[in-house]
Amino acid sequence: MLKDNKTFSSFSTNDLSKAKEFYGDTLGIETKENEMGTLELHLGHGGMAMIYPKPDHKPATFTVLNFLVDDVEKTVDELASKDIHMEHYDMGDYKSDEKGIMKNPDGGSIAWFTDPAGNILSIIEDKK
Repeated sequence: MLKDNKTFSSFSTNDLSKAKEFYGDTLGIETKENEMGTLELHLGHGGMAMIYPKPDHKPATFTVLNFLVDDVEKTVDELASKDIHMEHYDMGDYKSDEKGIMKNPDGGSIAWFTDPAGNILSIIEDKK
């Protein structure tokens, strides 16, 4: 019934102007404030996400947005140069290294960071 419809993701923030600065200026994503008072993120390959203000915002405890990248280590270094710090996780057999990168023994890597509202984002190495 809905398989061919266009879709988009949405999540909240406690400060729309900080979100616009972070996603637009820091991450370099095309942003647009719309007439509803929300922030549109125009993502690669036609993807879109919407961020809406919520006075009682609580950060998501799960990843709200994943970015596929060619090289996680290089991207972590680029984000670190913009003062973005990776999260560190210890999930038993899977642990983040000193840079915050979790390497899958079967290939591929992932790292997580947060936006100014505390929402969790990830970069995932795309092994195509």
